Amino acid sequence: MQNIPDFLAIGHVTRDLHADGSFSVGGAVTFATCCASRLGLSAGMVTSADPEIALQLPNLLPDVALAVRPSQSTTTYANRYSNGVRERFCLVQSEPLSIVDIPQQWFSAPIVLFGVQAQEIGADIILRYPRQPATLLAAIPQGWLGSPDATGYVQPRLWQEIERVLPALDVLIVSREDLLPFSRDAQEGSAGLLSRWSQLVPCLIATDGSHGATLFQHGSKQHFPAYLTHEIDPTGAGDVFTAAFLTHIHRYRNPEQAIDFANCAASFAVEQPGLQGIPTLAMVKQRWNSYNQ
Repeated sequence: MQNIPDFLAIGHVTRDLHADGSFSVGGAVTFATCCASRLGLSAGMVTSADPEIALQLPNLLPDVALAVRPSQSTTTYANRYSNGVRERFCLVQSEPLSIVDIPQQWFSAPIVLFGVQAQEIGADIILRYPRQPATLLAAIPQGWLGSPDATGYVQPRLWQEIERVLPALDVLIVSREDLLPFSRDAQEGSAGLLSRWSQLVPCLIATDGSHGATLFQHGSKQHFPAYLTHEIDPTGAGDVFTAAFLTHIHRYRNPEQAIDFANCAASFAVEQPGLQGIPTLAMVKQRWNSYNQ
């Protein structure tokens, strides 16, 4: 029998291609479970991957329990940055996930994160999820905000079911970078999306890199500045923010304090490439206390 994790992340791990032809294992679930583990929670992941990646995951995430749906391929991305703006290319997509891929015991996990990469999580998983009274359901909707064209370039395109599933969530954490393409929509734009979505989910957070994060709650919004840091690699920082926020709010039920804690954790994530920058709880507390003296 598999132990019940404190923090369960559901979504695709990814092959993130680099300019030199090498790759690293990424995806929201990878960064989030690693962060939750380093912050002191037991973590579990439900994903889909090819045999090569499936064999790598236990070594990459030794403290994370794994439920891997076998697939012939792993969702593969190539990212390009131009003046701080990322262009994403989805070259391969893995098998989508279904509710039967989740071990039965894990439905009792107190924190559940849907880390959507490539629309691999459908409405049925979220709407049918057998949550317990104290369960915290959250989502990163990156994969619901775009789909690849014939060349693999991820075009901005809203998933039609997004507003149907938001009321079933407790927390939605969205990057303003992912909403940037919608800013050109004169009829509504990204600000309009945030305003409307904030009426559908109890807690919505819009992250904005070095500009910090904004909390939307009960019809009001509050901005929290980022921590000063030297950025080396922003990849995964939003996922670290998410895991840190959910970890803190699970422990203390204070969303304002949790956002500040998450901003602090994310400041470490950008200082080193990949998983190397994800901090321990002691590291976050030390920096957090020094800023808040």
